[in-house]
Amino acid sequence: MKRTAYDIIIRPIISEQSMEDMDIKKYVFEVAKDASKPEIAGAIEEIFGVRVIKVNTLHVRGKSRRVGANPQGTTRSWKKAVVKLSEDSKNIEIFENMA
Repeated sequence: MKRTAYDIIIRPIISEQSMEDMDIKKYVFEVAKDASKPEIAGAIEEIFGVRVIKVNTLHVRGKSRRVGANPQGTTRSWKKAVVKLSEDSKNIEIFENMA
């Protein structure tokens, strides 16, 4: 079964650092753990109608957390993608009203 672009891109990451990087057309997304860089680039281009020139990915490891009376639990692990758009691409609208 072929995955859709919405199966690959899970959600945008809104943080101080990602807001600063918007000026240089870098956007941060949570993506599917098994997604490759070409798949991520294709999904971003399909969803937002922009041109991607570079994708950097990293795995964010789950952290240990204490959960109530239980001694220890962990947050989930996930994959992050930092997407750099070409200079002539338009900005991604999701991030527009955040800054």
